[in-house]
Order: sequence, then structure tokens, then C-alpha cells
Amino acid sequence: MNENYYRLDKSIVATKTFSEADDHVSYWIDKTEDERLNAACSIINQIFGVTPNTKVDRRVKSKRKHK
Repeated sequence: MNENYYRLDKSIVATKTFSEADDHVSYWIDKTEDERLNAACSIINQIFGVTPNTKVDRRVKSKRKHK
């Protein structure tokens, strides 16, 4: 395979201070409620490895006996 095929494009990198990079609130305040909810659903789907079309297995049950 060609060595130049996978090259890092350094022209898109932005330099920020730690406080600027840590400022998540100002980014999410500008978003609508729908955009925030869609982002949260997307993160949850990525964590659990599911898609919106995945069916829920309702046969799985667990019981716990209280002491």
C-alpha cells in the first residue's frame, strides 16, 4: 500500500487553552433541545452498541431476594 495514503492533515488542527477546550457549556447552550436530545441518544446507542432499530429483548428477567 502507498505510504502517503494515510497522512495526517495538520491544517485543520486548532490550538486552544485548557479552559477553552473544557468549556462544554457554551457549546451546548447554543444547541436546541432536539439537537441535545439527539446527541444524548447517539452517545447512549454507541455505548450499548445498538441502533434505533434494535429490538428490545423482553424475555430477560432477573429476580432478587431481599434480606
